[in-house]
This record gives sequence, C-alpha cells and structure tokens, in this order.
Amino acid sequence: MSTSSDDKRVFPIAKQVHEILTNAGVKVSYDKNLSKLESITKTKYKSSNYLIKNADLLIAIGGDGTMLNCSRRYGSKGVPVLGINLGKVGFLTDIAPKEITTRLLEVIKGDFIRDKRFFLEALVLDQEEAFTALNEVVIHSGAIAQLIEFDLYIDESFVYRQKADGLIVNSPSGSTAYSLSGGGPIVHPNLDAITLLPMFPHRLNTSPLVVSDQSIIRIQMTGKKNKAVLSMDSHNSIKLKKGDVIKISKGKSSLTLIHPKGHDFFEACRNKLGWSSSV
Repeated sequence: MSTSSDDKRVFPIAKQVHEILTNAGVKVSYDKNLSKLESITKTKYKSSNYLIKNADLLIAIGGDGTMLNCSRRYGSKGVPVLGINLGKVGFLTDIAPKEITTRLLEVIKGDFIRDKRFFLEALVLDQEEAFTALNEVVIHSGAIAQLIEFDLYIDESFVYRQKADGLIVNSPSGSTAYSLSGGGPIVHPNLDAITLLPMFPHRLNTSPLVVSDQSIIRIQMTGKKNKAVLSMDSHNSIKLKKGDVIKISKGKSSLTLIHPKGHDFFEACRNKLGWSSSV
C-alpha cells in the first residue's frame, strides 16, 4: 500500500484495507508514507525497492495525484496498481471507500480487469536525465498572460512555429486531465495515440493534433525572451531557455492498472463528467 496524500481519511482506510487483506490470508506491506500503520500492524514499513521486488499489487489510496505518483514510482517498474479514490474526479482510481471490502475481495480472487497504459518520456537534449509522465508533458510560460515561442517537429517534419501560453503533450490517460480542461479531445485509453494541445495559442486557427504513439515529438524554444518551464504530471519542473530542444516520445515502460470487474470507461465519463445529466 502507498499514498502521497495528507488527507485525514487515508489512515483509517489503510487500516481497513490491511485488516481485509490480512483476514483473507494476503501478506500486506506498506511504504514510508503509511508508517502510521506500524503501531497497529506491529510491522515496519518497507522501502520502495523492497516493494518493487516483492509486491504483486500496489494499492494507492488517494486521488489521481496519488495514483500518478505511485504509477511513476512503482507502476513503471512493473508493479500493477489499484486505486482507492478519495479525490473528486479520479479517472485513474476506481474503488470508492464504501465499496472497499467487496471490491478488494473480488480482486484477490482474480475477478478484475487489466488495463495497460503507456508512459511518456521527456528529455531536454544535452541533458542526461530523462523524465517520465503518465498523463502529460507540459511546456508553459510559468507566468500569467505571458506567451512563449517554439517550433514543433513531428518525426523530423516541421509542423509550425507557435506563440502560446504553452503546449500540452498527453497520452490517452492524460486526455481526461489537464488537456480536458484546455478543450482537448477525450481519447479512449485503448488507443495508441499522443495528443498535442496548444494553450491559448496566438493564432485562432490552431487545433489539437492527434498523432501515433510511435511519433517522436521535438520542440525547440525560439523566443528571445522565453522563460519557459517543462513539467511532467505537474511534478518535475525544469527551466528552459532559448535554443533548448525537448524530445518527447512513448516511454520504454508501461503501467498495468487493475480495475474491479465491470469497469467501463464511458460509464466513468458519465459519472465523473456529468454526461447525460439533466440541464
């Protein structure tokens, strides 16, 4: 089990999850973020490396922020992830607190759905470290009402030079996150596609682009006064300068999400986005 949330509801739910699984004969471990459980379980929390090597399933308790964190830390290393939703929307987290007992018992009996998702990888050329994102890679100005300028290339073909508040490059997982609030398309998670959405572009005829997940996206910062920032899932922040080139592509690792049986993407959209609700 893991969390990255300070929500007061996390501890009692983690305690409940531990009791349910232990009573069902499942060995349960937890990471440092749930160290409060030590007084109850009489066992010490485990390191991330231990969980990566030994866990068959990682249960993330919180909202989508927690799921993103756990997905990068554990899911990208091959550990399947199941989410208990304490957030308001939670497209990545499925189980509501009131359903915990029923749904967990179903899952440990093998009654679940596997859902494969891919990560995005972002690299600033001439820098050594590559960064991983599940939802989106964003280049933005880092300031209110300030445009940045960049050239966009896809598979070495020049697409356009753009002035905008920024650019969102997202996987299907991220199409219901930041991109959605910016007017981007909802992309079914089964599709192998990447979406590019300019943020408040200077040209009114600029539309979102949907390209293959095999595409190599290259962005070159061109503006003289660029003070842009590169971020991954709103997590890492890297300052960019004129001349910097950012390469974005499908990551080498993938995520296995575990959903309770009966999970349906369109039902999630209806429930979480208010589709079909009366005006």
